[in-house]
Amino acid sequence: MAKIRIRAGRGKGFMWVDSDASKWTGDQFKEIQAARKAATANRMVSSGRGTGRRKLGDMPEPKARPEYKGTIISGRGTGKGKKK
Repeated sequence: MAKIRIRAGRGKGFMWVDSDASKWTGDQFKEIQAARKAATANRMVSSGRGTGRRKLGDMPEPKARPEYKGTIISGRGTGKGKKK
């Protein structure tokens, strides 16, 4: 299996992953992230530009993206249409 390079952070860093996208995208990756977070719940992490510290286990779970109902603007704001 081939390795591919994906960007990380703000585009400066990168990591090598297997070409199987299911390992680093989608629902399977979210499960891997949740397992990592649970394993390191007592670790302290920096927040707020490095001015605050909190336990990783105290961070809230991410909210699901709400279903969008309305119009979608495309291009430079000149085209719009209903979501199908």
